[in-house]
Amino acid sequence: MTAFFILTDLEGPAGVDSFTQTRPDDGFPERVEAAKELLTREVNACIEGIRSVYPDCRIDVWDGHGPGGLKADGLIGGSYLREGQPYKKLEGYKALLFVGQHAMAGTINGPLCHTYSSRTIAYYKLNGTFIGEFGARALIAGKQGVPTIFLSGDDKAALEARMFVPDIETAVVKAGHGIEAAVHLTGEEACRTIREGAARAVRRIPEITPFTGISAPYVLEIGYLNPLQGSEGTADPRVERVNDRTIRISSDELNALPI
Repeated sequence: MTAFFILTDLEGPAGVDSFTQTRPDDGFPERVEAAKELLTREVNACIEGIRSVYPDCRIDVWDGHGPGGLKADGLIGGSYLREGQPYKKLEGYKALLFVGQHAMAGTINGPLCHTYSSRTIAYYKLNGTFIGEFGARALIAGKQGVPTIFLSGDDKAALEARMFVPDIETAVVKAGHGIEAAVHLTGEEACRTIREGAARAVRRIPEITPFTGISAPYVLEIGYLNPLQGSEGTADPRVERVNDRTIRISSDELNALPI
């Protein structure tokens, strides 16, 4: 059976442009729950687009937002995954799709942009290239022979995706005007854009090459927003402390890195 993998995050849907909508500990649980509804609706639109071309396929959906970003019981036509990092085991999947994606940390006017942690991480560099969650996970998929064919999210995230995967199909649901500012499509418009984009993406799979542009040995440099405490990380022989805000991790295995 043909299988597709959807990777999701909560910062990218239309209608989400404040960290109070994505961080439960900010004290606005009702805003987070409403944002989850928006993401779930957009994921369902992606599923509909895929199934318009592959009606009998299997679709697995990973909830990739740290504290959780999807309504599991609201998914229609896809299986909810939460535990672990299943995107590191994509053998057998036909393609990877992103829904609700944001741009990497430091992106000008990228709404809710960050790299893995909006509170602690200033940047990631992999073998000298600035990289965010999209690029890292597209590379992991590509090394397994799986193409990343689709991304929905803000306009800056779409530009970033095309930097790594030039032929990727994108669905822009909002235009970023600041770290917590964006102009959004309506929910109906966003879902239509995603549905149509996902359908185009799965039709275009033969045209989209898996991203494999960064090769081993790997050196991941992580810049932190605040000074590191004590001897954090230095017990691992792979880790080099560059200064009080920067470490480098060396590995021949991509999956051994914190990406």
